[in-house]
Amino acid sequence: MRFPPRSRPATWATTAESRDEILARIDRPPLRTRVKTTHEGRRYGARKILSWLESFPGTTWQERWQASPANLLGLQWTDPVMAWLTERGESARKEGLRAGLLCLCVADVIRPDLEFLLRVIQNRHWREAVVKHRDPAGFARLEEAADPVVLPSRPGLKACTQIALIVLAKGGGVGDITVGDCIELRQTEARNLKKGGDSRFLFYALLKDMGQFPPDAPSTLRALTVFSGQLTPAELVDRYQLACRPVRDLIVDYLSERQPALDYASFEDLAGVLALHFWKNLETHHPGIASLHDRDAAMDWKERLRTKVSRRRMPDGTTVEVTTPRASYASLLGYVRAFYLDIAQWALEDPARWGPWAVPSPISANEISYKKDIRRRKARMDQRTRERLPVLPVLVSAAEKCLHEARIRKEALRATPGGHSFTVLGVTFTKATRSSRLDSSGSTCAYDESGRRHSFTQDEHRAFWGWAAIEFLRHTGVRIEEMLETSHHSITQYTLPTTGELIPLLQIAPSKTDEERLLVVSPELADVLSAIVSRVRDASGAIPLAPFYDGLEKIWNPPAPLLFQWTSGGQRRAVSSKSIRKALNEILRSTGLTDAAGQPLHYQPHDFRRIFTTEAIMNGMPPHITQLILGHKDINTTMGYKAVYPEEAINGHRASIARRRALRPSEEYRTPTDEEWNEFLGHFERRKVALGDCGRAYGTICQHEHSCVRCPVLRVDPAQRHRLEEIRNTLTDRITEAEHEGWLGEAEGLRVSLAATESKLAQLDERQGQATSISLGIPTFREIAGRTATLPTGNPATGTT
Repeated sequence: MRFPPRSRPATWATTAESRDEILARIDRPPLRTRVKTTHEGRRYGARKILSWLESFPGTTWQERWQASPANLLGLQWTDPVMAWLTERGESARKEGLRAGLLCLCVADVIRPDLEFLLRVIQNRHWREAVVKHRDPAGFARLEEAADPVVLPSRPGLKACTQIALIVLAKGGGVGDITVGDCIELRQTEARNLKKGGDSRFLFYALLKDMGQFPPDAPSTLRALTVFSGQLTPAELVDRYQLACRPVRDLIVDYLSERQPALDYASFEDLAGVLALHFWKNLETHHPGIASLHDRDAAMDWKERLRTKVSRRRMPDGTTVEVTTPRASYASLLGYVRAFYLDIAQWALEDPARWGPWAVPSPISANEISYKKDIRRRKARMDQRTRERLPVLPVLVSAAEKCLHEARIRKEALRATPGGHSFTVLGVTFTKATRSSRLDSSGSTCAYDESGRRHSFTQDEHRAFWGWAAIEFLRHTGVRIEEMLETSHHSITQYTLPTTGELIPLLQIAPSKTDEERLLVVSPELADVLSAIVSRVRDASGAIPLAPFYDGLEKIWNPPAPLLFQWTSGGQRRAVSSKSIRKALNEILRSTGLTDAAGQPLHYQPHDFRRIFTTEAIMNGMPPHITQLILGHKDINTTMGYKAVYPEEAINGHRASIARRRALRPSEEYRTPTDEEWNEFLGHFERRKVALGDCGRAYGTICQHEHSCVRCPVLRVDPAQRHRLEEIRNTLTDRITEAEHEGWLGEAEGLRVSLAATESKLAQLDERQGQATSISLGIPTFREIAGRTATLPTGNPATGTT
């Protein structure tokens, strides 16, 4: 272990003293207190405990304490002492025994285990006794190095209690505490305490600030106790307890060869696929398997891998298993196929090492075709973007509203004395009486009328960082890990060489592609950055340094002036991605937005990156510029982020029409004169004839000499049917008269007009038959249009349109 804890010695000077020597030291300063009743109670309890310990074997008081059952009983340690004293007929006072144990521990006569002290130390008297009587100089140095606001607070007092606990269990003073002692205490607390873990790291920071630890000590205790860091290939594989040792060693060797070429996140994914999804799955369903060349087992494995089983809780509280297709099926097959092919290739270079495992791959190239998966993923992501882009103004407005209301509640709480009731935003609360945070106004918690506890400070924290994250992500399009790593040093500027104008820029640190980039800070983004900087800077005006844990690479970065940081448990910490997601979900719940299926709408931080890409390209930003802003190496990746909208086809068609018109003679698009315009309008007026409307083109001559009944472009008005019937009857009479008089030429012309009239009447009958509609159950246009989402216009913050 890099930082081992101190071992407790078998004996030391005070634990080997006699009973009379210990009682004499208790009667002398600094152990003797000025309050007579307190001193007498402690001396009484110490005398009774020493008498009881003399009944156990051992040469020192520590050996007798370890032989007694008290060290294992916790708060019930007084029970055997009370019983022993009662049997001897002596007085037994439980409070006196507890005061006596405090005195013996402070005097360093016995050193109980950490587990025992965690259960017993439940009040301030233990801490105050250690500070005053055990190592006052050490605690004075601690107070000089600490923030005067932090140390008197409740988290600061808890940290002092933890330091006192280490002193009692390990001996020595504050200056003797090591990094290993702090680690051992946190591990013991993690095993024995159920809550309050996040506020139990401040004691390490206080000790480090006073120069207690060596330079190579980690900047925060969380780096050693909460996050495991990077694991070796053997540690990653052994998490799954593979039964076949040769295959286990093969996977470890393969991972060791691949590790230099992969980032840790990809390396960890590869280990999980090969050890868990591949070989552990085979061992579970084919016990005793020890060969990579089992075609039947491989076929069964591929079939099982196609689906996954998840457990879902139903509304009635029951849990059911749901089988769904595995979206990453082709990707998992690709990992395993590469495993087989790599071993076959390496066997040619090092036959002794890899040759025994070189076998044909059970996965063909056709099975890992990613085209269909890519198209399906593209369709899913486009649908997510099309659902979330139109309601983005609603989300932004809701974030501003949540932050505004959270600040109103917080200010109302600060203005209310402890234990009093107050009403804010139509809800009545009662302020708690005890302070649990760094707040001079008292408690930051209140209870509503149903007795539910609310932490208004934490609510305001989440509301602010939720609002800041939404604004930052939608104006920059960065990844969430890039946003959380942004520091005060990332805000820079560039001077245009031609005009001397200052352009504010935001530097995005290397992340997924290990390439940094610069973004122009828009006025909206500048407002967000200004609000963040004003919030996180300290009293001196500087932004404090905070360590940051890279969740992908599993490493701690050096402390930096991060923009996304807050104070938790009395120390500066980086805002985690989990906190951002929690704040985002709270804002979404307040909107009541739903997706196409009617379920609550969920936003992931990466959705803002796709929305940013779609809006940028649709608003005219060239795709290759968008690619640079997003940090993509391939422009196809950028275009994959852009969602496809139907209006693109419409706009493209209209642009094509405009280009075609540009090729026509320009005189066709000159401004018409008044005479030309009046003539054009008059054409529409002259189209009206007795039987209906004339459909001939503007400016053309009537070829039928206004014999409209013969014209094929005559559109007969159904209301003029009686006129056509009159014309038909008249033509019939005239044809009879012409035939009677022998006017054969006129009769022939009249028969042509009669045939045209009959045709017009037939057309009217056909049109009237088509006018009768039959319902086929097809959705109407209104029903279809009601399902489409439209982007709201105007300012959502002010409600104007």
